[in-house]
Amino acid sequence: MTETPADDFKIDFRSDVTVELVKSSATDSDVLFAARVSTAGEQSLDELRKDPERSKGLINYLMRDRHGSPFEHNSMTFFISAPIFVFREFMRHRVGWSYNEESGRYRELQPVFYVPAPDRKLVQQGRPGKYVFVEGTPEQHELVSRSMEDSCLQAYRTYQEMLAAGVAREVARAVLPVGLYSSMYATCNARSLMHFLGLRTQHELAKVPSFPQREIEMVGEKMEQEWARLMPLTYAAFNANGRVAP
Repeated sequence: MTETPADDFKIDFRSDVTVELVKSSATDSDVLFAARVSTAGEQSLDELRKDPERSKGLINYLMRDRHGSPFEHNSMTFFISAPIFVFREFMRHRVGWSYNEESGRYRELQPVFYVPAPDRKLVQQGRPGKYVFVEGTPEQHELVSRSMEDSCLQAYRTYQEMLAAGVAREVARAVLPVGLYSSMYATCNARSLMHFLGLRTQHELAKVPSFPQREIEMVGEKMEQEWARLMPLTYAAFNANGRVAP
């Protein structure tokens, strides 16, 4: 993160994203009691008091044969800070997700902007549907950083000028770029998260290839780490069966 002085405010330029698990009710036992109700009825509640390790074969079977609904009886809420363009991709995931994002209508937006890190691949080669990204040259990286920083600085200065003149926040925000950082709460269950990860991360175990934008993949990787800790048996079955959501 770097800071650039601008008038009476400082602009922060970041190349990271942050993901915090703020609340969860998600264990492997949640999958088991939901699955066993079909054959055990009220006795399926016993699964809450048993070691789920003894039933990891059932979890793998459910994942393998794509019996998906037992993976929905859990919940995880994340607080995420990332550029706005990441959230616009993120919110295409609607089934099994709930979102609340900070509002530029109700608060003054803070001067925090995204600039790619030096290891971010910059050059697209090929055509849509069949292209790869490769490393940029030092000159390209210098151009990207300088251009983004100059543009964001000018945009935020204009934003502040309009606010000082009494223009409503909901109008003044229109000059700000999608590289501005925003924050949101995102709540999901394991099934919806698996679908997200299958599309928004690349992984050597995936049966179906995915080509996510790197910045949303960074968010996905951090969410995956938290979920793997909460539901290790479900996470192992997800990987063992090609990272395809059931």
